[in-house]
Amino acid sequence: MLKKRIIPCLDVRGGRVTKGVRFQNNVDLGDPVEMAVAYSDGGADELVFYDITASAEHRPIDIGMVSEVARTIRIPFAVGGGISTLADMERVILAGAEKISVNSLAVQNPQIIAEGAREFGNQCIVLGMDPVQTADHIHCPSGYEITTRGFREHSGLDAVEWAKRAVELGAGEIVVNSVDADGTQNGFELTVTRLIADAVHVPVVASGGAGCAEHIRDAFQIAHADAAIVAGILHMGQTTIRQLKDALHADGIPVRMTW
Repeated sequence: MLKKRIIPCLDVRGGRVTKGVRFQNNVDLGDPVEMAVAYSDGGADELVFYDITASAEHRPIDIGMVSEVARTIRIPFAVGGGISTLADMERVILAGAEKISVNSLAVQNPQIIAEGAREFGNQCIVLGMDPVQTADHIHCPSGYEITTRGFREHSGLDAVEWAKRAVELGAGEIVVNSVDADGTQNGFELTVTRLIADAVHVPVVASGGAGCAEHIRDAFQIAHADAAIVAGILHMGQTTIRQLKDALHADGIPVRMTW
């Protein structure tokens, strides 16, 4: 049986890790490279870095940070934000990242998924999506609409249909980040995560709302996620990766134990 993955997420702004609730009221948490090393040594399966202001500021991602992370940790990591072309993807891969996450860019230009998959392989292309509940069941029959630019813009795309199209184009993994649950620590948005996980044949990662091991267990058992992104409860020292994995293992969830 494939092991379920725990993936700490580091949102980076101005060279520092930051965290907020529903993308607002962010606070400074520390140096991204130092935190990456701590999580790598602490049992994380992968990491993901989002440069949360690169796209809005029309600048490329901090390649220096990507290179330094690659030199200092021993686990795979993905990078998103500030990626707008195939050349940007190449720079990130050459700097040492294993995966590239595209979100708003893919909505604007879906062919970037196909181009990236052809150039670097499906396994390198991660579709990030920020769905919100909607009453517009005509355009969004799943009940969830894709938003872009940090929830600032509504796309009119149905979340499940967009996930299926992205996989057809070549996305090798999908991260479902619930805008409604992000940073709340009240649990993942299980409904939309399961809808997508059951609709595609690639790994699906639950993101947004992790507050305890039980929430992660539910993402795996109820929402059929293959991995879970965790941020605030780790960054704030409320728990550790080892404690989460010990609890999941006790509940019969297959996780990679390195101790």
